[in-house]
Amino acid sequence: MPIFQLTDSPLFPHPSLAEDNGLLAVGGDLSIERLLAAYSQGIFPWYSEGEPPLWWFTDPRLVIFPEEFKVSKRLARTLRNTNFRITFDKNFERVITSCANIRTENGEETWINKDMQRAYCQLHRSGYAHSVECWQEDNLAGGLYGIRLGNIFFGESMFTRISNGSKAAIIALVKHLQQQGVALIDCQMTTSHLISFGAREIPGAEFRHLLQLHIKQSTPQEN
Repeated sequence: MPIFQLTDSPLFPHPSLAEDNGLLAVGGDLSIERLLAAYSQGIFPWYSEGEPPLWWFTDPRLVIFPEEFKVSKRLARTLRNTNFRITFDKNFERVITSCANIRTENGEETWINKDMQRAYCQLHRSGYAHSVECWQEDNLAGGLYGIRLGNIFFGESMFTRISNGSKAAIIALVKHLQQQGVALIDCQMTTSHLISFGAREIPGAEFRHLLQLHIKQSTPQEN
């Protein structure tokens, strides 16, 4: 099946038309309008520097239902003995830059290129993208960022510079979102790290149904 080539219109092909590896479409831009249209259907951009934007819909989909989130007793005990401080939306740009830089510092390729960073910073300024910061004194120990539409949070990336920094950030995020009535956290890709917190895979069709149920509106949300 040929890959769909996007035009100037923010319209996407139906997610069920994605290839087995999740690739759905190529091209287009990273405008706010297109990104919101993508996320509202569970589609996300993921591509390397020098490539045109590649758009994905993975099936099955790894998600966290906040009520199923779990923290091991050992981790909870470890975090109680730290002096971590959690903030929300205090330094989005530093968080997304750190998510990119920590990969390149480790010799890994990153999809969070400069164009992606600019696009998501625009989404943040517009009220759609949010960050969680984990601090140890004045040092940024870890953090994460993602997109919120309605009562769905789409997790994008996380990083750690001090042991357990990103874990403290995701625990704080889930607690915060549950208090706000968020029904689902999209994890995009399956990892054992997220499964250890209670994330599980669901069929793509079920994921799309949950998006339709819980994205009643896509106006900006305060974190």
